[in-house]
Formats: sequence, structure tokens, C-alpha cells
Amino acid sequence: MIARYTRPQMGRIWSDENKYRMWLTVELAATQTLAENGIVPKAAADKLLQTADFELDRIKAIESEVKHDVIAFTTAVAEKVGDTKISRWFHYGLTSNDVVDTAQALQIWNASEIIAARMRELRDVLRQRALEFKHTPMIGRTHGIHAEPITFGLKLANWYSETLRNLDRFRRAAEQMRVGKFSGAVGTFAHLEPEYEEKICARLGLSAAAISSQVIQRDRHAYYMATLAVMASTLDKIATEIRHLQRTEVREAEEFFSEKQKGSSAMPHKRNPVNCEQISGLARVIRSNAQAAFENVALWHERDISHSSVERIIMPDSTILMDYMLARMTEIISNLIVYPQRMMKNLESTGGLVFSGQLLLDLAESGMSREDAYRLVQSNAMRAWKEDFNFRDLIYKQKEITKRLPKKQLDNAFNIERQLRNVDKIFARVFDESKNLGRRAWDSKSADAKSADARAGK
Repeated sequence: MIARYTRPQMGRIWSDENKYRMWLTVELAATQTLAENGIVPKAAADKLLQTADFELDRIKAIESEVKHDVIAFTTAVAEKVGDTKISRWFHYGLTSNDVVDTAQALQIWNASEIIAARMRELRDVLRQRALEFKHTPMIGRTHGIHAEPITFGLKLANWYSETLRNLDRFRRAAEQMRVGKFSGAVGTFAHLEPEYEEKICARLGLSAAAISSQVIQRDRHAYYMATLAVMASTLDKIATEIRHLQRTEVREAEEFFSEKQKGSSAMPHKRNPVNCEQISGLARVIRSNAQAAFENVALWHERDISHSSVERIIMPDSTILMDYMLARMTEIISNLIVYPQRMMKNLESTGGLVFSGQLLLDLAESGMSREDAYRLVQSNAMRAWKEDFNFRDLIYKQKEITKRLPKKQLDNAFNIERQLRNVDKIFARVFDESKNLGRRAWDSKSADAKSADARAGK
């Protein structure tokens, strides 16, 4: 059993303290770059690097008066610097969203690294358990009704493959968010040159947006949030399946239930899939947040502020929730209790009805028309359903069938190994690492580390 989830650094990424630290990182990267290009006095830039700081309570106090968070921030930093001859070069040539959007890109990249690591953990657990149950037969269901045999390993392998696709989608979405901008109030570089933007962004480990208005365009954010919504839907899909498998009438798999755990205040016998239900519920939150991100794409002219309040909620909430949901699902899959005997009992509960498709094909191959074969097999299947007969026994007594298919061929029609003969081939395709999109390397360096590399000329 793996360790339970504990709140990691994800929450700290979105704290007010860290947000302003990212703003300060962006401001100082800009000042240093401008100093290197002769725009800001080098002595002033060096002094700012040494003295620029803030106190969170002071920012909040100033903001309560001026009603503008960036002005409150720059004022608080200027107070810390003290010397106005130095502080006047802080935020030089920048507009608010040069700082805010670029710093947000750093936060999102750091959050994305944590999410990607969580996804890799889930991927690895799914792979492990898929291989464990590779040849564990169970009934496949369509419309909730018994269809044909599968293995539990195939179900897990399908989730694994989807997780690989999510990893690839997320890598691309996070990379599109890894951009900064220093193009000014309407994106025209009225006060700085585009070359400076590229240098500042490189210093921070970011790319420069090819074009921007006062803000980085919100299609990027919508794509990122939509990708989180797809990932949440995958987790919802897995959770919903486990919830079904844990139903009393099914009971083929269930969440781990600890010795001291209680399922109900009124019914001591209850073992409920509460963790999976929680994941299904939280997936709804992330999907609704994605809708809000779509609404943020259409801003007035070169910028309005309608997106800002939304992003202060949906970005932290969605990344924190995704971190939590991935950790929780990894725990669920790792500790999932599986009942192979129950799976086989359920598979056999209809007396061979689930082999009707193979029997249909074998009769057609024997020379019977498909229409006659379908009629014959279905009539016996419906009788088995309605009168609670064993379908296999009915077929072996059906002369219209036995005269075409001798016992050996009939036995083969009901042979589960024949149905599952290609499981190994499917697994070979799924787990061929050279073909898996999700095996593309995720660059594990944080934006801060990239910034340090850039400053060191690496």
C-alpha cells in the first residue's frame, strides 16, 4: 500500500507570498537585462538585485488604499529599497501585465512539473497492475450488459494508454503556456525593444510570445485548462468504472477498506467507493473551470480585466485539484482489491450466452446463411434469458446446430482461450515504448533552474 496523499508544494506555488516572489523575479530579470543593454544604469540594477524585497502585509495594506495590486507591490518594494535614485529604475518601461502574465507563466510551469510527475506515477502503477492482471478473465460489458470476455488487464491497459495520451497533451499545453511578454500597454513595444523582451524571457527560462496585446492571449490558457479537463475526465472514467465494479451485485473489484474505516453511520456492513465518488465530483469542478477559461478568450480590444478575477480562482484550484486527484487515483489503483474468482463467476453466470457471437460466426462458416444463423442463435439466447436456461446446454441439444457443428467445434465456440488469444499482441502494442506518445521526455527542470542556467550561459 502506498503512502496517502499529503499537500505538497503545489499550494505554495499559488500562495500570495510566492506570487509576489515571482513578480520580483520577473522585475529583476527585466532590470538586469536592460542594464546589460545600457537602458538602466548598471549600478542601479546591481543595487536593486541586492535590496529589492517586500513584506506581504505591507503590500496588502497599500493595496487596500490604492486598489491596484501591482502599484501596491512596486510601492512596497520601493520602500524597501529606500533610495529613490535606485528605486526609480524598478519596473522601468514595463506595464502591469508584463509582470503579471510573465510571472504567471512561471507559476504554471512549476505547477505543471508537479502534475506531470503525478501523471507518471499513475502511468507506472497502471502499467504494473495491467501486467499483473493481463490474463485475468472477466466479462466485458456494453450498455451495462454482458457482451464478450475480456481480461481485467486489458481494462487497465486501456487506462494506461489514455494516460499516455494525456501526458502528451499536457506536455504540449504546458509548453504553450511557457511564454512571457514585455511589449507594453498595447503590445507595440513603445518603451522597450522586442530584442529586450526575448532576452528577458530567455533569462527566465521562457519563450517570448510572438505577438501580444497588453496581455498574453488567453487561447493558451483555455487550451491548458481544457487539457486539465480532459485529464480529469479520464480520472472520472476510471473512478466510474471502479464504482460499478464495487457494486454489491458485481463485486469484481473494490477500493481498499482499512481496518478502522467506517462506511455508514447507520449500516455497519457498508463498504462504499467514496474515494472514486470524490474524484468523479471533483472532475466536474475542473470541467466547469475549463468553461470559464473559454469565456476568458474574448477580451475587449487590447485588454480588459474580466479574465483576471477568474484566473485567480481557476488556475490555482484546477492545478491543486489535479495534483490531488492524480495522487488519490494512483493510491486507489495501487491498493485496488481485485476478485478474479468473482470475475469468472459473473462471466459464467449466463451459461455461455456471451459466446453467442462466436457461435454465429462458426455457423456462418459452416455454410448457413448469416440471417438463419442469427435467428437460430438468438432464439435460443432469448429462451435462455426468459426461462433461465443454460444457453450452452440448449445449444448442445439443438439438432439444427449439432448437425453442422460437431462437439469439438461446439466446444471451441465456447472456448474462452480462443476469445482471448490476442491479449499478448494487444499488450505488445500498448507497451511498445518506442511508439508511446506519453514516453516523450518531460523536461524536469523548473523555470527557476532554467533561469539560473540562462544566467550562467548554459
